[in-house]
Amino acid sequence: MATFTLPATATLGETPALAQSVEAALAGLAAGEPLRVDASALSAFDTSAVALLLHARRLASAAGRGFELLGAPPKLTQLASLYGVGELIVSSSSATPASAA
Repeated sequence: MATFTLPATATLGETPALAQSVEAALAGLAAGEPLRVDASALSAFDTSAVALLLHARRLASAAGRGFELLGAPPKLTQLASLYGVGELIVSSSSATPASAA
């Protein structure tokens, strides 16, 4: 079970490179495996992090894969909810990344 881990900072300056990393992570998944994104390290982020997660979800969906957001900080879920996309990126798997369990 592969998990893509976001760094501590995901702001406008970092998101283009992170988007490429998400695409590479998706390409490296085993058949049928969902795209799992661990956001537990995020401490500095802005709305571009929400856009990145929406991009990741769209990519996963287009590839016929599931999408799981793990360890989302409360402020990230609040920001996503503020923009009306909270339910799109925050799944029931959001509580704890697998490595911390």
